[in-house]
Amino acid sequence: MTPDRFFSLMLLLTSRDAVTTQELASALGVSLRTITRDLNWLRDAGLPVTAQRGRLGGVTMLPGAGFDLTRLTPGERDHLSLTGLDERQRAELDASVESRRALSKIAAAQPRRVHELLPLTDVVHVDSRPWRQGRAADTTSASLIGAVRRGRRLRIEYDSPRQSCPRGRVVDPYGLFAKAGIWYLVADRAREPRMYRLERITAWKEVDQPRRIREGQTLAGVAAALVDQWEHDHAVEVSATIDQAQIERARRIFGQRLVRDDHEDAAATARSATAPSATGQSATGHKVTIRFLRLEDVRELLPFGSAITVHGPTEARAHLRDLATALAHHYAPSPTS
Repeated sequence: MTPDRFFSLMLLLTSRDAVTTQELASALGVSLRTITRDLNWLRDAGLPVTAQRGRLGGVTMLPGAGFDLTRLTPGERDHLSLTGLDERQRAELDASVESRRALSKIAAAQPRRVHELLPLTDVVHVDSRPWRQGRAADTTSASLIGAVRRGRRLRIEYDSPRQSCPRGRVVDPYGLFAKAGIWYLVADRAREPRMYRLERITAWKEVDQPRRIREGQTLAGVAAALVDQWEHDHAVEVSATIDQAQIERARRIFGQRLVRDDHEDAAATARSATAPSATGQSATGHKVTIRFLRLEDVRELLPFGSAITVHGPTEARAHLRDLATALAHHYAPSPTS
């Protein structure tokens, strides 16, 4: 459990008489299994959390164990409500100082016990950046947050991977969205929702006009719809086998775009246990389906080399072959004179 989710969960429990696990999961954007694990963690940590079954039941925090929210300034309460951000992302948003002050007030208000536990902020640290990813040097969340909060239209220069050079466009921003350690600007362009990766915004300026977002739409709702569309509206589904040693790496890179065929894996494991390969070792591999938005995107499989075998579709195999051939030709030894 991240520190932000811990404090958000505690605030929910202390602000209501009883709340269901489904309500907690929805409020925090996690699964019921995760909420159950979090509640068990709170009990193991000595916090007086109780659960009662039945129509009028729910999860409650015993009186006297909650936070005194009157100790927080409005700004501190606002910053504390930013759930799911780690310390690095809060710093990028210029929110770390006030957030730390709010958390320290809450921690200081907790009753001390004979066997005092170390504060969560001392023993838990979150960095959601992928490995070996350099810090973006272009537009940052902190540089944009002021313009977004003023509710102004923006003119941005965006370096899209689909275009040869950055293009200008006027957008109506809903706000900033952090997803998997990456910041996005969520905005309407010509009344259509869009999501722009901040590190690809090469320049921006405020337009002297108020934003014109669609009535009834919110940042959370528009972002959720865009994520759902991106995850489900894919044009190419690649069937492949990935070596055992590379499956975890593939899952980190492709995320929810990669779906394992557990039934096929179980059958392959049973076969390999009784049928060694020609080298005397059992064949180990995982059947997977990987979704790509465009055929061109299958080039993401090249770094895996022979650790991945693509079975279909035929167009994906042909495209990978062409890419590999071009790469081999590029690095072929120069002919001697």
